[in-house]
Amino acid sequence: MREEPPENMKRVLLLGGTGDALAIARALSAAHVYSLAGLGRVPGDLACAVRVGGFGGIDGLARYLRTENIALVVDATHPYAAQMSRHARDACAFAGVPLWAVRRPAWQPQPGDDWRDAADWREIVARIALFRRPLFTLGREALAHLHEIPASQHWTIRCLEAHSGNARAKIVDARGPFDLEGERALFDAAGIDVVVSKNSGGRATEAKLVVARERGLPVVMLVRPSLPHADKTFDDATSARDALARWLDRIHSSET
Repeated sequence: MREEPPENMKRVLLLGGTGDALAIARALSAAHVYSLAGLGRVPGDLACAVRVGGFGGIDGLARYLRTENIALVVDATHPYAAQMSRHARDACAFAGVPLWAVRRPAWQPQPGDDWRDAADWREIVARIALFRRPLFTLGREALAHLHEIPASQHWTIRCLEAHSGNARAKIVDARGPFDLEGERALFDAAGIDVVVSKNSGGRATEAKLVVARERGLPVVMLVRPSLPHADKTFDDATSARDALARWLDRIHSSET
């Protein structure tokens, strides 16, 4: 059974759901909280508390920060989880709690890449209209459009959750990191001729871009949303984790 933190102890709330967040969560003690939206696998090997589910908007999150004695929020959500990041900024402002954020750098096109930006689903559909076997790596979004697949196409959709798909779509439930050999095998088996991706950054899912480059295939890239300001930002989990360790040391020293 996890011990309750001492009353009035200053706590960290880590907003997660990414590999970066999990790397930070593994360094947190039982007093602190790792928050997940509820999608995908909930880690069972963490010392910190794990909270699953929403907060009830900005007001609910601000109330949680006050009642749970949260002294620092670390936003390590996905680069496309813009609404959660905005809620975190506003709730922290209301509650007077500092906000740190991991802002993973976007991928940049390399020589030989054929990237085609798309602002939304409508533009994605237009960009892939002339292709027959797209690979979607957008998470759950493509699942809502299975009934719209044109007769000329067969979709391969990779996301975290299992789904039966249909006659014109195969769903691959898998979690990164993905390596080159595995991605090459997937492209071969599914006959992929175009990739649809978020510009997530990081190495865990970058191999698909390398394979597309090797094969001269286009990548339709969903444009990143704008993310709000944070009091401190970090490019990766390691630098955020190190800074957090120093912050916790100072807090603990002031409490003893």
